[in-house]
Amino acid sequence: MRIQFLGIAIFAILFQTQVFAQQKTNLQPLDLFDLEYVTDPQISPDGSKIVYVRTFKDIMTDRDYANLWIVNSDGTQNRPLTQGNQRDYAPRWSNDGSKLAYLSNQQDDKTKLFVHHFDMNADIALTNSAIPPSAVSWSPDGTQLAFTQFVSGAPKSLLSIPSKPAGADWNEAPIYIDELNYRGDGGGYLPKGNRHIFTIGLDGGTARQRTSGDDNYGSPIWSADGKSLFFSANLHEDSELEPANSEIYQLNLTSGEVKALTDRFGPDSNPALSPDGKMIAYTGNDDTYQGYTVTQLYVMNTDGSGVKSLTAELDRDASNPQWEANGKGVYFQYDEFGDTKIAHVTLERKVKTLVEGLGGLDLGRPYNAGTFTVSNNDRFAYTLGGGDHPADLAVSIDGNTKRITELNADVFSYRQLGKVEELWWKSSFDDRDVQGWVVTPPDFDPGKKYPFILEIHGGPFAMYGPSFSYEVQQYAAAGYVVLYTNPRGSTGYGQEFGNLIHHDYPNHDYEDLMSGVDAVIEKGYIDTDNLFVTGGSGGGVLTAWIVGKTDRFKAAVVAKPVINWTSFVLHADAPAFFAKYWFGAMPWEDIENYWRRSPLSLVGNVTTPTMLLTGEKDFRTPISESEQYYTALKLQGVESAMVRIPNASHGLVNRPSMLLSKSASILSWFNYYRDQE
Repeated sequence: MRIQFLGIAIFAILFQTQVFAQQKTNLQPLDLFDLEYVTDPQISPDGSKIVYVRTFKDIMTDRDYANLWIVNSDGTQNRPLTQGNQRDYAPRWSNDGSKLAYLSNQQDDKTKLFVHHFDMNADIALTNSAIPPSAVSWSPDGTQLAFTQFVSGAPKSLLSIPSKPAGADWNEAPIYIDELNYRGDGGGYLPKGNRHIFTIGLDGGTARQRTSGDDNYGSPIWSADGKSLFFSANLHEDSELEPANSEIYQLNLTSGEVKALTDRFGPDSNPALSPDGKMIAYTGNDDTYQGYTVTQLYVMNTDGSGVKSLTAELDRDASNPQWEANGKGVYFQYDEFGDTKIAHVTLERKVKTLVEGLGGLDLGRPYNAGTFTVSNNDRFAYTLGGGDHPADLAVSIDGNTKRITELNADVFSYRQLGKVEELWWKSSFDDRDVQGWVVTPPDFDPGKKYPFILEIHGGPFAMYGPSFSYEVQQYAAAGYVVLYTNPRGSTGYGQEFGNLIHHDYPNHDYEDLMSGVDAVIEKGYIDTDNLFVTGGSGGGVLTAWIVGKTDRFKAAVVAKPVINWTSFVLHADAPAFFAKYWFGAMPWEDIENYWRRSPLSLVGNVTTPTMLLTGEKDFRTPISESEQYYTALKLQGVESAMVRIPNASHGLVNRPSMLLSKSASILSWFNYYRDQE
């Protein structure tokens, strides 16, 4: 009897152990450091192999690292090409597939241009400059590489200041600034100099600078005969005041002559050479100073003649053009309804969608971003995204798609995620259809009541999608139902929808968002006494706007916002763009409109406990915007706090811990007020 009882007990223990081992727990904040994702997949010219960048994080150094991996197109022999806590990125196959150029800091702190020779399994560093190269491109015969690199210039100053006496301990010399664009988000105060084009042979030696002057040159590609380079740049004399007016140029490598191939007013960029070397595909639009203009795909002859739009009827942004091997059409990607897709367009303008589901390149918020490359036999390698995983590698061969990697299978084997579901509703303002996604907590029970977070995207011309989001999944893991959405002004829905906020932002996007909140509440599982709202950048603008118009939310977090449009336009890192495209007039010419659209104008209405959160080195929406709003809230007696992320720029992704700190701070604020009656 005892033996039988003992056997039953052992079986029960083993059963419980097995069940326990199979149980998953919710995602934890520190899981961020375990998440990996694929970027920049490059398929070989013959379509047999793919090299991709595998990005990972180190919790001890608080850094992002990346190695190159290589895999057969059928998914076999997936293995590292480089290894170590370093940054290896931007892989580019030679035209014959025998070599691979890439950038890496594997030898020391300098990022160098390397070439991997597959026949020798050897990596050769071609450059050793203090400033890293970028935008690498192979010559047709595989003997040279073109790239861009920043070239420092001598500081200019009209100041005449006496020199300090020998041995004197004076303050550092004054900094003289005479340019409109003197600082940039993520780059700080800009050093003197410009980005130029270089070429270098495979034997190494000194790279040859091919351009000069005070202009910035874009990514070069080679002509079919290897005698010239094509690139995009804004070489106009008024480039500071008209920053979007770029052209496609040709650089003759023998004479050094630079010739403009396009001449219309507007951005022309991303040139791609046809297989026969006779045509160029590129993207652009006719600029009319609208806040949002759909980017079209064009083709032209290499002398600039015969310009034709191939996607004028698509009404979606075309990007990343790559020629079909037979030269009869162009592959490209576009965004639609939260998804990123690969399409093909013939030279007769017939568009066909081939692959869906690109994405996964933004770990933080659910922005849908993806990319692809195509081989000479029309095979695709692309980043595959989804609500339940960051970007993995996938291929499409003869119309059949296959997921090759599951980089986070280890993490998700013991962590459970919130479910992402699509939702559409009508805006109460004009009955327009608005799309969003609801994320429910793991182990969600529709019979229970849950606290709710409205999370708003930035841009404002941007697009959320059904993508994995560390931030949103953290909120769901903490027991919140989350709604994120694409209100009017979002991309992926056509030019008319995007321009509903032209010179009118923020305004009726408020009704789009509130209608979405009501649509989720109607489902019956929301605790309406615990509604919360947050958003970053443009989402920070709308969060501050919302709490100035309603008190229905229990607490709010306004992240990296614009609060005062006048101070923003005159203080941000792209003043010529923001004033001209988002307002159409300078602040002193249209004071009433700038003030009417500023959330600061509504601060007298705010009663919602509100936290401000911004990076201290944010030059896109400078922290002075948050400081203004924080002070105004305090003067109004509103419960408020300010969180400053040291060393962080606008994206809050300079280091992994910045993203962790952001989401943890938001949850701390909401949890504090959720627990209060």
